[in-house]
Amino acid sequence: MKRLTLGVLASGRGSNFQSIVDHIRLGVLENVRINVLICNNKDAHALKIAEQNGIESKFMDHRNKEREVFDRDVIGVLKDHDVDLVVLSGFMRVLSPYFIDKFEHRIMNIHPALLPSFPGLHAQRQAIDYGVKVSGCTIQYVSKGVDIGPIILQHAVHVREDDTEETLSDRILIFEHRLYPKAIQLHADERLRIEGRRVSIDYSSDWEERWSERQRVYIEYQKEIWEKEGKPLDKVLR
Repeated sequence: MKRLTLGVLASGRGSNFQSIVDHIRLGVLENVRINVLICNNKDAHALKIAEQNGIESKFMDHRNKEREVFDRDVIGVLKDHDVDLVVLSGFMRVLSPYFIDKFEHRIMNIHPALLPSFPGLHAQRQAIDYGVKVSGCTIQYVSKGVDIGPIILQHAVHVREDDTEETLSDRILIFEHRLYPKAIQLHADERLRIEGRRVSIDYSSDWEERWSERQRVYIEYQKEIWEKEGKPLDKVLR
């Protein structure tokens, strides 16, 4: 099977980028390689993650450029690096129609809410302010519009009475870091079929069971990382 090559676009801390890197390093993501990281913020922590993991990275300043002009420059870098799938990791730019046409059904994004509810910024705060009982995260293919593309995967997270934006964000983030790599592996394995707005998933031949078995390695690693940060998963998720 041909290896799937990723181009990651980020603007900030790049925590989902780190999760993808870890899934590849731990052998959970198979036949997947990150060819390049592009940041439009020279101070983005994602650039440090790339450096620490030997991943080629590039800062591209979007300021004083029309959206499509900037996007054409980004596309040029992605093509130079033979990118198959574009992965957005906290990329704080709306992609132009030109960009989306060039990578139709080959751009993924993650959103910290159960779309179509609470699109845009501060989704966790929106969920708490609205008073919903369930929120979560969504992986989707990017289309022309904000957070309206075909949905690939979702994971529900209960909203507690005492939740703050920070506590809800933490709980959702745990599952973001597990769900995004799963969507990428499904794409790499050609298990996704798009029909209009619907994404059909082929889980035959025990695909999901085999994925869950491999991902246990990452989950144990994730527990260690959150413990070091003073946020034990058993307390965050209880």
